[in-house]
Amino acid sequence: MCPSPCPLCGAVDSYVLPVAGKQYHRCQACELVWLDASGHLAPAAEKAVYDGHDNQVDDPRYRAFLMRAFGEVLSRVPLPASGLDFGCGPGPALVAMGTEAGYQMAGYDKFYADFPELLTREYDFITSTEVIEHIAEPRAVLDGLWGCLKPGGILVLQTQRVLSDERFRSWRYRHDPTHIVFFAEASFRALAARWQADVLFPHADVAVITKP
Repeated sequence: MCPSPCPLCGAVDSYVLPVAGKQYHRCQACELVWLDASGHLAPAAEKAVYDGHDNQVDDPRYRAFLMRAFGEVLSRVPLPASGLDFGCGPGPALVAMGTEAGYQMAGYDKFYADFPELLTREYDFITSTEVIEHIAEPRAVLDGLWGCLKPGGILVLQTQRVLSDERFRSWRYRHDPTHIVFFAEASFRALAARWQADVLFPHADVAVITKP
């Protein structure tokens, strides 16, 4: 079997990582792990999983969870500024948090706020919390978001990071059937290097990439 090209860095240097009857691949260049396309849900089934989430805009616990990403915006992006929350979901709490803080906010989601024109504008910051692990083509999507950032802007990505093959096999994060791509720290470093950008890891599940 020929190695599958990495959907993030493009390297043809992966190995198969079978887990619980599913076939994953792991890139030896950027350490990304991705589920083989044969294991992906159909869009309707994927949306049905999201419809079962109960993320309320005013839920203080949910807001505290999002603050790991949004706190980076507050500390790094002075007002006035504009932001996009990519993958805002049916309860766009981070959009509300940004608006309350004085930012000009927009929210995009392919299922709940599908306004493609938002992906043609420029922003001072873009957040994406617990989204990129659902994206089958992360390079194309992230390149698109990077193109929407103004110089000096920040891309804040929140997702749990894969550590090792051994831990991956017993990782609860893997059990969500909509989670199909798993980033390692090396994955974000490879992405930043391709963009000639700086990347920081202020939290175990947050990466901040700054556009030159």
